Amino acid sequence: MTPSLPYTAGPGGMRLAVRLTPRGARSGLDGLVVGADGRVAVQLRVAAPPVEGAANAALVAYLAEALGLRRSEIRIVSGETARQKMVALAGDPVALRSRLGDWIAGVPLRR
Repeated sequence: MTPSLPYTAGPGGMRLAVRLTPRGARSGLDGLVVGADGRVAVQLRVAAPPVEGAANAALVAYLAEALGLRRSEIRIVSGETARQKMVALAGDPVALRSRLGDWIAGVPLRR
């Protein structure tokens, strides 16, 4: 069975499931991870600590750079204080789906 994708179409753009690890040696994409509930999320790490929203701000900055979006087009809609987050990406869903697909192409799936 093929795993589902970590993104879905949402109102006004796409929704991206993220598992964030703060205080990493570097910021970057580590792969895809399957949660206990069977849902797939993008595994990311950021160098910022999880203090006063620093890790969330670093997540938004990293996604903006990686996907070619403005920071104002990225919003954390759930999980602000958790590792598991749902992020809304504003824009054309077709273009965002293409960017997301290109971005995660070839990254390893971890279970």
